[in-house]
Amino acid sequence: MTTTTLTPAAPAPVARPLDVGPVTQANVIRSEWIKFRTVRSTVIVSALTALFMVGLGLLVSAITHSRWDHLDPEEQLPYNLIRRSLVGVNLAQLTVGVLGVLVITGEYTTGMIRASLGAVPKRLPVLWGKVAVFAPVTFALTLAASFAAFLGGQALLGSHGVALSAPGALRAVFGVALYLTVLSVLALALGFIIRNTAGAITALFALLLVLPAIAAALPNNWQRAIVPYLPLNAGQAVFMTHRDTNTMHPWAGFALFCGYAAVSIGAAAVLLRRRDA
Repeated sequence: MTTTTLTPAAPAPVARPLDVGPVTQANVIRSEWIKFRTVRSTVIVSALTALFMVGLGLLVSAITHSRWDHLDPEEQLPYNLIRRSLVGVNLAQLTVGVLGVLVITGEYTTGMIRASLGAVPKRLPVLWGKVAVFAPVTFALTLAASFAAFLGGQALLGSHGVALSAPGALRAVFGVALYLTVLSVLALALGFIIRNTAGAITALFALLLVLPAIAAALPNNWQRAIVPYLPLNAGQAVFMTHRDTNTMHPWAGFALFCGYAAVSIGAAAVLLRRRDA
């Protein structure tokens, strides 16, 4: 008779619990940073923002230098030369706004927001985490691009260029970054409020482009009473080096613009707590 030796089966692997840290604000910020830097669209749009700011500033400055003898005396004034090298902010504000919207509406579109809010039941840390990641990244990126656009643009202007120590120049360079940073927070808030990419971008563009166009059609006395306090005009006052009747004081306008962003973030926080994912 043949005997068969049975080999004991290998024990089934025991699943080990994942090493998940506590749900703290720091851990939420860390997870939001990972999401931000690993999404391809954020990298592309951030690169476009810097490209618009620097590229347009250099291009317009070079054209200005080539046409210097044909410019009106008003166009040759220092505040106009500063503005020319920072003209890229006009396109950068659109890309920053779109990116701010996409940071949150992309998660609503894919359904990933359910996982994010399921991992953070209190919900509000998700909002604060996105602000804590997106705002500093926007400020660092746009500040570097603003300096590059100004210094490169003024160098292309040659002997007509304006130094960074000129009145209002340093404030304009920093003001561009401050304006775009607060704008990014405002766009992020609209994304949380509307939760739809097309709707949030439309609302943002209405604030930035449609409202000023409508206000420009009003009688002059109405314009003086309304236009300076619109979000676009109030925010851009911080980097304007030439004031007119439709421009607030730089820091007063910036404070009002921050107020718009704060109210929007407050509304987003309330709705985030009350609505289902």
